[in-house]
Amino acid sequence: MEIQSEFIDVDQLRIGHFIFMDLGWMSHPFPLNSFRIQSENQISTIRSLGIRRIRYSPGDSLFEPPPREATCTESPDHTRAGGNSGIGAGHKAAPTEPDVLHRNCERLFNDASRAYRQLTDQVRAKPADSRLAAQTLVADVVDRLAGDQETCLRLLSETAGERMAMHAVNVMVIALLLGKASGMDELMLHELGIGALLHDIGKIDLPDRLRQQDDNASAAERNLYREHVAYGVACGSRMQLEDTVLKVIGQHHEQADGSGFPLGLKNDRLVPAARVVALVNRYDNLCNPGNPALSLTPHEALSRIYSQSSGRFDGVVMNTFVRMMGVYPPGSLVQLSDDRYALVISVSPSRPLKPRVIIHTPG
Repeated sequence: MEIQSEFIDVDQLRIGHFIFMDLGWMSHPFPLNSFRIQSENQISTIRSLGIRRIRYSPGDSLFEPPPREATCTESPDHTRAGGNSGIGAGHKAAPTEPDVLHRNCERLFNDASRAYRQLTDQVRAKPADSRLAAQTLVADVVDRLAGDQETCLRLLSETAGERMAMHAVNVMVIALLLGKASGMDELMLHELGIGALLHDIGKIDLPDRLRQQDDNASAAERNLYREHVAYGVACGSRMQLEDTVLKVIGQHHEQADGSGFPLGLKNDRLVPAARVVALVNRYDNLCNPGNPALSLTPHEALSRIYSQSSGRFDGVVMNTFVRMMGVYPPGSLVQLSDDRYALVISVSPSRPLKPRVIIHTPG
């Protein structure tokens, strides 16, 4: 039976509305894309996403007095059906983070996304200014990575934004974390970060409808889509980017086994930073595809890359990525040893089997 739905202004949301989040997995902080609102905190979070109207089901909405809310800040009281993985015995629930940390993460991500949009808006007229903006943004993130690693990872699954900017920032942050975990020095991290941030800069020269890879596209459309790599290198040259950065832009769709594009280069001809960006780019595209209905959870995306992409990515980079993200990447829904469910909010590369979680509390 098809669920009947209507649209409502987010300012009119009440506890009891059954809503549909028509966004990608990492574009909102809720474990489910459809659920009944149970707290004012959930309403505030929805309003913070920047959307004006939202789809809801009148027939599934129940306007009863809500249950008494917990005194701590918790994630939405819903779990994603299927795909749950067990955490070993003895894992404790971490204390929930205060609202200020959530707001700080959201502000940092929004600032980075805004900076990316501004530099792409002016890159044709002021390429040197765009280069400086990219360098400044990456330098700030590199500085933060010194002691804020968990915050950066958590931030990726808790903030919404325009997809091209969100993807660029996601890839930059995860690539820098992976580069740091791989032992890159500060200079290499800066080059990696700029290349990751600008890897898709050539898409500004494509029509909007061709900016996402589409399996149903015609051969002509696929060829035009692939041109964004050459457009990006040309744009980077006008920005006078470093040679390594240009290679990252030019090689971010190449694969270790030579099956990538545009040149079909194998692993030994790829610069180390490009090997990192190629993997992270694939991961974020699985979590945040152009069609939100096809999005995978972080755990599913990591599992698919590991099981189905053997040989396509550098083996050392892949193993480091798995260790860094943990068995349960941020955003994953897990089942604890006592059968309760929880949402992974962050991981520590040194303790991959012991993520920090928020416990799901039924009712």
